[in-house]
Amino acid sequence: MKKRSFLKSFNNAANGLVHSFKSEKNMRIHFAVAGIVLIFALIFEFSKLEFIALTGAIVLVLFAELINTALEYAVDASVGEFHPLIRICKDISAGAVLLTAFYAAFVGYLLFYDRLVPLGNNVLGAIHQSPIHLTFIAFSLTVMLVIALKSKYSKSRGSYFQGGTVSGHAAVSFLLATIVSFNSDSLLVISLAYILAILVAESRVEGKIHKPMDVFYGGLLGIIIGIIIFRLFG
Repeated sequence: MKKRSFLKSFNNAANGLVHSFKSEKNMRIHFAVAGIVLIFALIFEFSKLEFIALTGAIVLVLFAELINTALEYAVDASVGEFHPLIRICKDISAGAVLLTAFYAAFVGYLLFYDRLVPLGNNVLGAIHQSPIHLTFIAFSLTVMLVIALKSKYSKSRGSYFQGGTVSGHAAVSFLLATIVSFNSDSLLVISLAYILAILVAESRVEGKIHKPMDVFYGGLLGIIIGIIIFRLFG
């Protein structure tokens, strides 16, 4: 009987995790960031103590987000009408999540700084060593094409610099990543450049500034221009 009770409790807890992941955007963001961070921890061959510190910070953020979500549901279910104290209660619980996120960022800074600085220098060096005129031409063409496409297809929504059918942020981000790929021999550096570009594109969708296809078209545009310019003239 106790075994069944334990299994039922475990199943209920798992359902809570799944529900939180499916219904809360912030939880999905936390999981995505945690996954990326853990992958880099494996790449950089963290020690056992470093893994303990990193996973501890990740679990702390997820725990705080779960408590925050549960508290919001409990307050909404128990109170029929709005009260100023409800807003204060939710703000305080959200502040707890923010505090743990700052702590996790600090832990990540301590663990990754010495490893990422050389990579950052390699990325900047790769861009710096590329023919500057080709980079400038590729960037200028990308911006002009984005504005032209926005003016033609985005009259009903967005502006030249925000929203619209083609994401300029995604186009420029993937253009820079493509430039790095042409000027670096390090697979890790190239992967990092494209991961950063993907994160930029994802942020435009999460912020509801663009639709997924907008950032796809923008990213594709940046990649194509980068390949054409650096393949033909590089």
